[in-house]
Amino acid sequence: MGRGPFGLALELGCAIGIMSRALAARCDRLVAVDTAATALDHARRHCADCNRITFHRAFLPAEFPALRPGSCDLVVISELLYFLSPADIRCLADRVLAVRRPGGPIVLANWTGPTDTPCSGDDAATLFVARCRDRGLAMTVTAYHDGYRLDRLS
Repeated sequence: MGRGPFGLALELGCAIGIMSRALAARCDRLVAVDTAATALDHARRHCADCNRITFHRAFLPAEFPALRPGSCDLVVISELLYFLSPADIRCLADRVLAVRRPGGPIVLANWTGPTDTPCSGDDAATLFVARCRDRGLAMTVTAYHDGYRLDRLS
């Protein structure tokens, strides 16, 4: 992710808040987003004692959080990209790049097993990374593990 501490972090695909809790310990403020109301309810309960986290329900990329350009010191996108169409992945990359502070890391986590989604996790990550590279970012790490892929861009 980077050394931290981070000022503002954005977590897209926060699910039940497990990563949110860990991220909150490394940043002053975390905006955590998911589409599933039930998952967000669980995340709010799981992180009830973490006053640094604001949870939002949003359908991405259309309902991307209203954040100032260049305001995010860290962006984490976990288990989300492969649910999106290729066009939506490119749109999300553009929106993330707009709110990312220059030099701030973007971290992707994607399942690489079989899915019935618009893209595989590997294809989705590759599309996102390609869009970011087209916009001048460098890939610093890609790591494959049993069933998932991690990418870090900066």
